[in-house]
Amino acid sequence: MLAAALAAQSGWSQNSPAVSLETSETLFTVLTAINMCGYDQELASSDLVRAQVRAEVAKAVENTPGADKTVALMCEFYKHHIVGEPSRELSQYVSLALYLGEAPTFTPKLKPEELPPDAAGVVDFVPLMKAFYEKVGLHAIWQRHQSRYQELTAVYHDPLSKMTFDTEIYLKLPSAGYLGRQFTVYLEAMGAPSETNARNYASDYYVVFSPSTGTALKMQQIRHTYLHYLLDPLGMKNNAAVLRLKPLLNVVQSAPMDEAFKSNISLLITECMVRAIELRTGSTKTSEEDRQKSLDEDDREGYILTRSFYDGLANFEKNPTGLRNAYPSMLAAVEVGKEIKRAKEIKYASEAEPELLRLGHPRNQHLLQNAERMLAGGDSQTAQKLAQQALDEQEEDPGRALFILAQVATVNRDMEGARAYFERALATAHEAKVIAWSHIYLGRIFDLKENRDAAMNEYRAALSAAGTAIPEAKLAAERGLESPYEPPVPKQPE
Repeated sequence: MLAAALAAQSGWSQNSPAVSLETSETLFTVLTAINMCGYDQELASSDLVRAQVRAEVAKAVENTPGADKTVALMCEFYKHHIVGEPSRELSQYVSLALYLGEAPTFTPKLKPEELPPDAAGVVDFVPLMKAFYEKVGLHAIWQRHQSRYQELTAVYHDPLSKMTFDTEIYLKLPSAGYLGRQFTVYLEAMGAPSETNARNYASDYYVVFSPSTGTALKMQQIRHTYLHYLLDPLGMKNNAAVLRLKPLLNVVQSAPMDEAFKSNISLLITECMVRAIELRTGSTKTSEEDRQKSLDEDDREGYILTRSFYDGLANFEKNPTGLRNAYPSMLAAVEVGKEIKRAKEIKYASEAEPELLRLGHPRNQHLLQNAERMLAGGDSQTAQKLAQQALDEQEEDPGRALFILAQVATVNRDMEGARAYFERALATAHEAKVIAWSHIYLGRIFDLKENRDAAMNEYRAALSAAGTAIPEAKLAAERGLESPYEPPVPKQPE
């Protein structure tokens, strides 16, 4: 009951949007900085606000004494870290921005050695960028263009809502109840419109895109990441069924797909399932012949299970069972021996399209990553063991480990244990999300104990920690401040 009580009003409820569409001053600052250092990719096809911002920043540099030297130092770093490929150029700075706190401090959320390799490679850009931000008054420029950013957000809001709704209806799998996980789409005009960057950091999923003049939102890329968000926990929940298919990895080692799919059967299964769903739910104008050609291409790239899942989804569509319950039977229907024999006859392509969703997990975070996935998949016992192991080995973030143990305690209806773990997490955590949600849960516990003053203090602390970067936590904290938390009333059987 405690788990259900704490989950209510969390922002991941039946009435909450599954996708959060946001703008970020931190992303704006990072991308504006590289624009001033020569990043001109697709400037002509970008929304006009990009050129306007560049012009205003250039004027501020010209009119501010000493600003040219500040920019020169920043751009010297940028030039020494050019990777020569436009998509990777933008990608490494997007990764960095997603791991930075809010302006004006831009404090990294993790230690440098814990950052993903691409972000770690440019983390020394931060103090140079911060000096640039302050020198040219970039905050004021950001504020002047908020109306345009709001207009763009309004344009894309309804298509995103429709995408999430249609996807969940097809899968019969509502995203409500994905407590502690978030899917955030960031709109940032200072990047190349053709580039969509998607990231999975532990249990959080992000998509960063840039609008263009006359080009529709790249919904396919966003939906691909959203499908991963919905399906990834299912693989962890059905670990035994997943491991049965592990021998298939032996026959895809020479395939051109990303190395991650060749070493992790759960990742391969999910990617193949995502591709199968995309084919089944694509344009009605796409012929079955064209879909079979796509399946052939998936085979040649190494995604050999897409065909099996594509066929399985045909039966799934005819039944009322949701994917969460149908998932085990779809895995059980895969004949491993038959698929191995078929895969040995495939002539793999020389190269494959790069995977959109990058698994940008911090280094040395494998135990906590798996613990979070186990918890999301409903295996709280394994999640507890992994989090405790991470805490004991002292090689991963203790704040995150304690937060997971606190969540496990809520599942086990252990109020005092949950309170103790949340308080310990707050004593060591440096990640804003952990801090904000720990305060929220403590506020609800105090409300359940009828200690309203203590609860209000926790909600205020949560609101401060969440800021605008964690909208779900911000909403939950505001609700806690408005009225005391009350557990949901269980439905009576009819």
